[in-house]
Amino acid sequence: MEKFEKVTGIAAPMPLVNIDTDMIIPKGFLKTIKRTGLGVHAFDEMRYDRQGNENPDFVLNKPQYREAQILIAGDNFGCGSSREHAPWALADFGIKVIVSTSFADIFYNNSFKNGMLPIVLPQEQVDMLMKDAEKGSNARMTVDLENQEITTSEGETIKFDVDAFKKHCLLEGLDDIGLTLEKAAAIDTFEMQMHQARPWV
Repeated sequence: MEKFEKVTGIAAPMPLVNIDTDMIIPKGFLKTIKRTGLGVHAFDEMRYDRQGNENPDFVLNKPQYREAQILIAGDNFGCGSSREHAPWALADFGIKVIVSTSFADIFYNNSFKNGMLPIVLPQEQVDMLMKDAEKGSNARMTVDLENQEITTSEGETIKFDVDAFKKHCLLEGLDDIGLTLEKAAAIDTFEMQMHQARPWV
């Protein structure tokens, strides 16, 4: 997993509430176990019509938001089933930060494990960021994880909270495997001691 660095980029406004994991990545795309290649299908049923043509009214199809790295979303983002393909699809699309008033717990935790930063803020602050995002590609926000703050295109700063352990994992690029490998020396020592103490095992 790549280390999370300060993100300065376009923020896309998506004020819909209760965007569930089936809306993020429909069940028809769950056959793969690869984390890559799903970005083109993120929000598939909203992005395309039945003939596979892009819906020009969908926010991420609009020219000013095609390169969005930040998503300003409505309440209860990522609800529904626990499919990890949802954060895979968003990350593969290029989303690095999602801001909402609330997230479903499983989606929230899966986001961190896949290198994305979900940020919970009060409605008033989300509304302010939503309005800023509506300005389009000229309105770039900066999300600074180290200092836990968002800077709007107008230079206003919003502080946010994040669990210290999850912050450490993002900054260091550590997923579950990376966390285990941090303890590789201790694991090797334990296994050697166990082999010496119980050679028959």
